Amino acid sequence: MKKPAVTIYDTSLRDGLQGEKIKLSLEEKLLVVEELDKLGIHHIEGGFPLASDQEREFFMRVRSLKLHHATICAFGSTCAPQEQISTSLHLNALLKAETEAVTVVGKSSDLHVTEVLKTTMATNLKIIEGSVAWLKKHGRQVIYDAEHFFDGYLNNPKYALQTLTAACNGGADIIVLCDTNGGTIHHDLKKILAAVTEQLALAKLGVQLGIHLHNDTGMAVANSLLSLDYGVTQVQGTLNGWGERCGNTNLALVMGNLQFKLGLPCVTADQIRHLTYASRRLNEIANIPNDDKLGYVGRSAFAHKAGQHADVLFKSAPLMEHLDATLIGNNRRILLSELAGRATVSFKMNRFGHFDKNSAEVKTLITKLKKAEQAGYEYEAAEASFDLVIRKTLDQYKKLFTLIEYGVSIESKRLEEHATEAKTTVTTTVPERTNAFVRIKVNNQELSGIASGQGPVSSLDKALRKALLDVYPFISELSLSNYKVRVLNGHQASTDAKVRVFIETHSHNKKAPFKRWETIGVSTNIIDASWQAIVDSFEFYYNELTYLHKTTPEPIHVKSHT
Repeated sequence: MKKPAVTIYDTSLRDGLQGEKIKLSLEEKLLVVEELDKLGIHHIEGGFPLASDQEREFFMRVRSLKLHHATICAFGSTCAPQEQISTSLHLNALLKAETEAVTVVGKSSDLHVTEVLKTTMATNLKIIEGSVAWLKKHGRQVIYDAEHFFDGYLNNPKYALQTLTAACNGGADIIVLCDTNGGTIHHDLKKILAAVTEQLALAKLGVQLGIHLHNDTGMAVANSLLSLDYGVTQVQGTLNGWGERCGNTNLALVMGNLQFKLGLPCVTADQIRHLTYASRRLNEIANIPNDDKLGYVGRSAFAHKAGQHADVLFKSAPLMEHLDATLIGNNRRILLSELAGRATVSFKMNRFGHFDKNSAEVKTLITKLKKAEQAGYEYEAAEASFDLVIRKTLDQYKKLFTLIEYGVSIESKRLEEHATEAKTTVTTTVPERTNAFVRIKVNNQELSGIASGQGPVSSLDKALRKALLDVYPFISELSLSNYKVRVLNGHQASTDAKVRVFIETHSHNKKAPFKRWETIGVSTNIIDASWQAIVDSFEFYYNELTYLHKTTPEPIHVKSHT
């Protein structure tokens, strides 16, 4: 691929980690680098080598990675006012990181110069030029981040532009305009960018212009794309919009729009197909939930619910979708609800064979779906349970076990008094404990499991696992990862109210046919509803293994657990 018109700079490992609840270990940071490199990101900011031993070790370790596309950048500030440039701790830390490129941040706002740096405006200009020149002298590509540039320009336009000129005079390769506080809206952005391009003529000097925005007004992506009309050729941000406060520019959205809406491909077609996976993988590494509503890569980005919409979709997808989801590694989802039509249900069934929307099987399944939803089942968020309904309708269902009985008992929290040797009485609190037992039959072999825990669902799940584990070893691959319960008709007497339980299960097996799936249970008894959802979660995985491998995993004959 020839050099793209716009390059992408990811700062997830520095600016992104300033976001709330986002923390990565050293090993996790290296995993992030590898994923971003596969995506074709041009610059990856690795962090601040002066900050900690872990940051310094990162730069040592990252050199051993075999990267194919990305340039690693060390990040730091210009020389401090009281330092000599040649002996500056900040600048020498950047050099010791031994990266091909460095990003150095300097003050653009006169107020920050006088109130934060506590130095003169003239001295700050010398610091910027001297710091950039020193780094260039040592053979680095220098990216200059103009901190607080937009606020600085609004307060003192002349001085803000002088700071950029100082960076140019020092030999900066890329000058990046930063909206550090995230408050700049589009009309101010356009006015300021027009002044920068008109008065500095950076392109003629061979200096690339970049943009680094925060999303406090919800305009970071739109403003980043708007800036391209004013000569910006590098967009900085974080792949999933991580960052302090409301986050940084979301690069998943930027890359999708550049590639498919603006005709400015920033990576290859193969690389952009990695976008959805990379986005979700980074969240997985950071142990934070995916944003299902995120454009391009979200789970709901290509989800369709209304029956009429789905029918049109099957006739001509471009009439209902702005993009082929597979181009960015996502996939279309057809949701099931009371609005589902024959085309939707037919689509869901077609992985098991061809079923016309007017077929008897489709009509039977629609009838089952409507009856189930009248009873409180909602399959759009529990497609694994609906998959089992389809299998049962088509006689393609494999039963995991036959239930004999199960039970749950709760030992309430209580106080116990104990006499001591000193003939005094000590009172202790015995915490609440739940006990569960399960008796099942597999191939005429009776099995049982007993477990205790802090809640009935956890205890029941553990007991069933104990009963199944030795006969079905794949059970060890599965974990219950989320549990939600909702009262459906709470206006009725509490003893009559139905509850709907959703369970999310995930597999630890990298070769698993699915990484996560959702199941449902409905009952007036929360234990029974939970049991339904737990059983569905195991049976769905069991049936998927059967479907993919065309053979049913044979149970192993063992003694039962107690």
